[in-house]
Amino acid sequence: MRAKTAVTKIGYALRTMYSLLNRGMRNIFMEPINEYIKEYATQLRKGQIQKAYKGILTFMSVLRSYLESKYPDYNAGSLYFGYMDMTYFAFTPADLKNKKLKIAVVYLHEKGVFEVWLAGINRKIQGEYIALMSRENIGKYKLSQVIPGVDSIIESTLVEKPDFDHPEELKKQIEKKAMEFIKDIISILDEPQGVL
Repeated sequence: MRAKTAVTKIGYALRTMYSLLNRGMRNIFMEPINEYIKEYATQLRKGQIQKAYKGILTFMSVLRSYLESKYPDYNAGSLYFGYMDMTYFAFTPADLKNKKLKIAVVYLHEKGVFEVWLAGINRKIQGEYIALMSRENIGKYKLSQVIPGVDSIIESTLVEKPDFDHPEELKKQIEKKAMEFIKDIISILDEPQGVL
């Protein structure tokens, strides 16, 4: 439990520093961050965080390459490493890309789960699709809300308890459920009363 809290603190510290740096603020340490940095260094000295993070990134890279080679008609985006919050890559069929949408295969670090998201290419598109789809029957899926920090239109869990010690099985689980999600989304969007 203590390691999970430490990872959360580390992720928060990294996101805070990045956010403040991006805003061009001169004094990036507007809140006491020394304790977070100390905990970060303590956890890194143990070596488990580096191994876990490297394992996650390696798996995501292999998964991306696997899907890209198996589905050459899909557009596979670059791997986004994240700030220990999420790691993802886009994996989008042409018909969704033409609608300014994308599919993201996401690993959420703190929850330890894989999800698949329907997302827009930007916040404007995301908001438009959430508004349009709110009038439609989207079956078992739930629409996201247009609020800061939410990047999806629809989210679905792929694997709740991933077994990284069996990567081939995990790859197949993710592939099967992601392809089902994509098929469902295309069907929802292409129905006669579909949104577009």
